[in-house]
Amino acid sequence: MSLPSTHLFIQTLILGILVGGVYALMASGLTLIFGVMKVINVAHGAFLILGAYLTYVLFQWIKLDPILSIVITMPLFFLFGWLLQRYVFSRIENPEQTSVLVTFALALILEGLLGAIFQTTARSVTPSYSTATLIIATYRIPVTRLAGFVVALVVLLILYYILQYTRLGRAVRATIQDPRAAQLVGVKVSMVSAFTFALGVATAAAGGSLLSMIYTFNPASQGDWVAKTLAIIVLGGMGSLPGALVAALILGVMEQLTAIVISLYWSPIVFYIFLFLTLIVRPQGLMGEVIREKG
Repeated sequence: MSLPSTHLFIQTLILGILVGGVYALMASGLTLIFGVMKVINVAHGAFLILGAYLTYVLFQWIKLDPILSIVITMPLFFLFGWLLQRYVFSRIENPEQTSVLVTFALALILEGLLGAIFQTTARSVTPSYSTATLIIATYRIPVTRLAGFVVALVVLLILYYILQYTRLGRAVRATIQDPRAAQLVGVKVSMVSAFTFALGVATAAAGGSLLSMIYTFNPASQGDWVAKTLAIIVLGGMGSLPGALVAALILGVMEQLTAIVISLYWSPIVFYIFLFLTLIVRPQGLMGEVIREKG
């Protein structure tokens, strides 16, 4: 183990922040779904990889830029998520207890289908700027990571605006705080749940599109991504969108620093270490609230 130079530390910090922004987008849907439905969507990683593969297909067929493909993948995934919640998850009794098993089964089904179609070969989307690098004050910034960070920030800001300044967003926030009270004042909780689940799946589509041009992926990698996004929302606070952003930036930086200071092979373990320590030391996360049972 050796400490990096100041220049290398700042370079690593920049890369960590850029990738952390993308991680925040990937995890935003997972924390939203938990906030409203109190369900851990174990299929979230599979949705990310499905979005990556759809982006890959669009790039191979019509050379559509992975960033532009978000315009197609998000609406399709929103519709898919809406139908899935309305006609599958809404029919499940005790969803808080059994939905984890259902989403786990869905993840395995999607992984199997993608494996049958695309095999297990690792793939990636390589637009014309995939190897381009900006040099700013001697610091090298990969264009794909910078573009991914900017797009993720834009999508997150739109998501924040929807939740904070629209009538539907207020209904979502009311449902997160107290579903029974929200229902008493006229909020259709079932519709809010469907909208939130669909929105969470749509953000996974956007995250998958960005993932496809930054990392390689195959069907089995969905397990790695659901573990990473779960670590982010636990550290940030289950159901907290700002918490997910803060946690994603922290873990993105720590992942990059670990790769430089210790080893590239140790960097993924950072997520599991933070997940374990958070559950032991502060289960509510950085910006989450302690859940108290009502008598």
